[in-house]
Parts: sequence; C-alpha cells; structure tokens
Amino acid sequence: MPLSMSIDAFEVVADRGDAPPTAASDRPVRSDELETLGAAPNYLAASGFDGSAGTTALMAGLAEAADDALPIAVGLGSDDLAAADLRGAAANLWRSASKLDSLTSALAAAAADDLGADVALSAVVEGMLLASYSFDEHKGEPPKPAVIDRIVLSAPDGTDVAGALARAAAVAGGIALARDLVNQPGGALTATGLAEAAIAAIEAAGADGDPAAGAASVEVWDRERLEAERCGGMLGVNAGSTEPPALIRMRWQPTATPRATVHLVGKGITFDTGGLNLKTFEGMEWMKIDMGGAAAVIGAMSAIIRLAPDIAVTGICCCTDNQPGPTATKPGDVLRIRNGKTVEVLNTDAEGRLVLADGLSLSVEEEPDLVVDLATLTGACMVALGDKYGGLMGNDPAAIERALTAAHAAGELLWHLPLPPEYREQLDSPIADLRNIGKNRYGGTLHAGLFLSEFVGDTPWVHFDIAGPVRTDADAGELSKGASGFGVRTLVDLVCGWH
Repeated sequence: MPLSMSIDAFEVVADRGDAPPTAASDRPVRSDELETLGAAPNYLAASGFDGSAGTTALMAGLAEAADDALPIAVGLGSDDLAAADLRGAAANLWRSASKLDSLTSALAAAAADDLGADVALSAVVEGMLLASYSFDEHKGEPPKPAVIDRIVLSAPDGTDVAGALARAAAVAGGIALARDLVNQPGGALTATGLAEAAIAAIEAAGADGDPAAGAASVEVWDRERLEAERCGGMLGVNAGSTEPPALIRMRWQPTATPRATVHLVGKGITFDTGGLNLKTFEGMEWMKIDMGGAAAVIGAMSAIIRLAPDIAVTGICCCTDNQPGPTATKPGDVLRIRNGKTVEVLNTDAEGRLVLADGLSLSVEEEPDLVVDLATLTGACMVALGDKYGGLMGNDPAAIERALTAAHAAGELLWHLPLPPEYREQLDSPIADLRNIGKNRYGGTLHAGLFLSEFVGDTPWVHFDIAGPVRTDADAGELSKGASGFGVRTLVDLVCGWH
C-alpha cells in the first residue's frame, strides 16, 4: 500500500512543550481567535487564512529565532469539530509540512474536548497517513516520496494511545488498499488477480491481529464452483470474457459469541465495456473503477479483522469483467440466479446487478442480521446526486438508520433514496421473473435498487450506490487524486460501532 508514512513515524507525548525539537510546529486556532496567532491582520488576509476548518498558512514571520520550528497555522473553524473536519485539517497540515523532515502537532489535544481524546488522536493520525497516499506503480520514474519521517503529537493524559494508533493504522490501511485496487488498470487486475489480492490482504490482517480474539479466513470460488453453486448471474456476465470469474468470500469469526452477524457484498466488475451493449469511449474511459464496491469490502474486511470486533462478518465479492466476446450474453437472453429467479437481460451494460444478485442470494441464505452491498451501480445516481454523495436504499428502516449513522460518523456522504413499489412494474418481463432494466429511462437508480431487493427477501438490507464518490479529480484533505476508498470507513464504523 503506497502510504509514504507508517504508523511508526508517530510519537505521542502528553505536552507539546515536552516534545523534542522538530522542523515545523502547528498553531491550531478557531476562526474567532485569530488574534492569538500574533500575526498582522494584513498578513492573514494576504495568505487567505481565516481559520475555517482545515485551512493552513505558513507563519514564518512568527518564529522567534532562526532555529525555531516553522509555525503553521491550522484552522479549526467556529463550530464543534467533526472527526472528518479534523482528518482534513491533519491531512492539510501534513501536506504543508511534507517537504520537511519532522513536525510537532497539537491538533489532537486541541480537538479532544470536541471529539474525545481517543477519537481526536485517531483522526489526526488517519488524516496524515491518508494524505501521504500516492499511486505511482506504473510510472517510469516515480516521484520522490515526501521526506517527513517523524511526527510528534500531543494528547491529553488518559488517552488510549495504543488503541487510537491501532484504529488509525487499520482504517487508513484498509482505505489505501481499496484505493490501490481501484487505481489499478483493468488489464493489470483481473478477477483472479483481485482474488489473489484479497487472499494476501486477509492473511496479512489475520497475522497482524490477536489470534485469541477470533479467526480470519478467505476462500475463492472459480468457474467450476460457480456452476455447481448455480451462480447464473456471474456466469452470464462472464460469458464473453477470456478471463475466469471469481467469487471471493472472506470471514471474521470472533472467539466470543458474536453479538450480531453482518454480511458485506461488493460488485467486482474489473473492467466494464458494457458487453454487447458497448459503451462509448467516454463511458468506458474510467471503467476500471467498476470494482470499487468489491475493493471497499476487501479494504473494510482487512481493517475489521485487525480491529477484532465481537461481530461476525462475512465479505462477498462478485468479480468478473464484462466483455463483448462471441459467446457473450445477448440482449434478450435469460439467466437463472442462485435463488432460482430468472432475469431477462435487456441491457448487458446493466451487469452489476446481475452479479450482485448471486452474491445477495448467497448471503441471505445464512440469515445475517444485516446485509450491506456496495456498487458503482448506476450513472443515474451521479446525475441525481453528483460525484460526492452516494445513494442509499434499503428494505428496513432500522437498517437504513444504522447505515446513515455510520456514514455520518465516518464523514462519508450518503443520501437516502426510496424504493417505490409503484415502480416495481417497470421490471416485469413476459418471459422471465423480471427484467434487468426498467421500461423507461427515468428513475434508473431506483429501478436498480428494486431489482436488488428481489434477492434479499425479508433480511434487513441496505444498498450503497457509490458510482459518484468512488474517485476524485483532485487532492483535497485526506483524498488523493484517483480512487477515494469510499465506503471503507462507513463499513468499519457500522461493524465496530454496532449497538
């Protein structure tokens, strides 16, 4: 995982005054306390620094001597801080100091009253780790990494330093893993390759965890097993490809009797051409991201295993590419999903719901307390919500509220959309149990959600359509241009914060 920093770079002290000298030192400040910086108002105005959350400004003129640490002002805003605000502030502070070799920060101590000392420390470390992310595996001459290799953080007495650092490392590592997978070109990451990456990640997470707390395992179903298990949706989407499909099933089983069982299901289309309903060039350009749901599940599972909650968790990733080969599924063909329902495929570019249908059917057979699926499912969701919000649908009010609460705590934006029964007739087929697209082009995201709901029965279920926020076009706070790792933190918070 290309984080240029490791958790070993952080040192936590009780008081910044006790810290050894570093090249830079921050000055956390609320937006109504700018005068405490001792800087001229004109200087602040010229620098554009107003103290709003996450803003930074180099304050070189405040150094009392040439060998003093470079002061960096960091804005905390005027309202109570959320963990997402603090992560963004810490990430921007890291970016400001990343060309130096060391940094001292009081951010965690300054935010402890708002968030609690443990949450504040974890958020600062996680934000800095994620800001250090870059993906340059395929560059001929990778850029030189940032040189910062020591960060001293102050935290109040009584802070659970070990626990906060462990959580930050687990979550940042899971998000970086998801970013790595989504950033890989489609030709470099087949379904088989994605399965191999999942095996390596789960085995590493299990080795890092406490064996007394529980056990991690992973298995992969190949084409022969998928045929035996009646996974007609996955096999139908894979029919035109020369690359074999793979269903990845990862498990965390706590030693203690689990308080709940949660299943996570991810869409893993490693590259989506649209099949015989071929996409345009513009529509196909970014289709390496179409396994973003599976990547989020793999990243979340790696973090969950390290954090070892007393919740049993299964992650299922339905992986294949979608190609227009001579044996590809044709518009009008009928596929039989694992639960026995048949689907008339009227658009081969609506393939994600077909592989998820198998994954959801498999999941609900175990009668979990909650099923969550994640998918870069519909462009219609981006039309409705843009590229920062994901769509949320579900069949159970309590499950929907649980997911929204976890997303809010994680700082990831989800918007609740309906599953209107009035639209169900859009999926009626004269020759099969249902069709894979609606009869008109309006409400495509809702039609997709209604389709998925056919494969979960009464099991509490929520669906995240993450087509928009799966990637970002620019570095901003904890995000780096490219894959975002959206969904990982929400899944971790949902599971580890279960109550």
